[in-house]
Amino acid sequence: MRLACFGCQPAAGSTFVPCVWGLVRPRVLRLARRCDGPSHQPETVLEDYQRLFELAGGRQALDPSATTILKDNISWHFPMPSANTTPWQLEGTILALKNNGFNDISCVQNQTVVTNAFKGEDLNGYVPIFQHYNIPVLYNFKPEDMHWSEYKPKARMNALDHIYPEGIFIPDYFIGKNIIHLPTVKCHIYTTTTGAIKNAFGGLLTKHRHYTHSYIHETIIDLLAIQKEIHAGLFAVMDGTTAGNGTGPRVMKPEVKNVILASEDQVAIDAVAAKLMGFDPMSIKYINLGHTQGLGVGDPREIELVGDDVANENWHFKVGHNLHQFMGWLTWYGPTKFLQKLVTRTPVVAIPIAFSEVYHDYFHWPLKEKHVFNDWCETTPWGQLFLRYQKDGHIRED
Repeated sequence: MRLACFGCQPAAGSTFVPCVWGLVRPRVLRLARRCDGPSHQPETVLEDYQRLFELAGGRQALDPSATTILKDNISWHFPMPSANTTPWQLEGTILALKNNGFNDISCVQNQTVVTNAFKGEDLNGYVPIFQHYNIPVLYNFKPEDMHWSEYKPKARMNALDHIYPEGIFIPDYFIGKNIIHLPTVKCHIYTTTTGAIKNAFGGLLTKHRHYTHSYIHETIIDLLAIQKEIHAGLFAVMDGTTAGNGTGPRVMKPEVKNVILASEDQVAIDAVAAKLMGFDPMSIKYINLGHTQGLGVGDPREIELVGDDVANENWHFKVGHNLHQFMGWLTWYGPTKFLQKLVTRTPVVAIPIAFSEVYHDYFHWPLKEKHVFNDWCETTPWGQLFLRYQKDGHIRED
């Protein structure tokens, strides 16, 4: 397993320094970091992403004759730093694809019971980018955009066939196409970390995906096995320019880390991100499952880094606890788990959905997280870059 590591500083005049860390398996993960430079020019991040795509073998991982789906990551419709795909991550990936001859590109959005896709793509600055580059946006919850068809996986399922005994249904639009996941580096209250693997949770499952939370680790590994069967090519581009520490995927402490990653191996990229955050990747169940089931490489000792050497880097992130995490634990894993079907599969589900909306959108965002966002915009170069996207829509001039 080979991985390229590339530190991304929003600076001009930076240099790229290759390095190697370990080598075992044939599948390649490349993580990239851009070294610090003397002056700050956020525009260079687009070149960083294009260089990252090439370094990570994006052209080789994807089928040039197939449509390429961009699957962004909207964990919260509000622009919480580190929670969502960044606009420079999106624009940089589009430019990398086009520069490598991938011109048939689309984006697929999904909706959850607590996240509004339309609000999310607007507040996070994606819409002007899609418009500028003529990227059609489809919605997996709109019947006019795609249909959900039963899919019978060839791989043995860990949980999905038990959770959905009536059959596993996926969007037919995904079959035969490339997909690029665009996650961020962050913690998660249910899975410790979240990244490339869990990003399929939104695209391949209906808005009733909360049925799976008691078996979330097994579920997302089942989805990875399905992706390997249905997609012409599978790739991930992960943004850690600002990473999320704490009770993610929404309410977090954003920390500037200047890291971007890319790979065709979804397990390995999540493993490296987990290690950077300070976690043991093989102790995280979904990474361990992906590794032991041969879906990727999760053991950092079996990963070769190309780019900056981050073998000894540790950000000391902690997931922590909050009210939402406690309520989720009671529902999915705790002593009240026996009430799960009543709470999640009957009209009673409206109560926890309303609680989550009030807790996040009407309590946390206006009273705390909006101030965190404003401080990030005012005090960090990435926040300044976000404001430029809000003003100009995109930063690459034709």
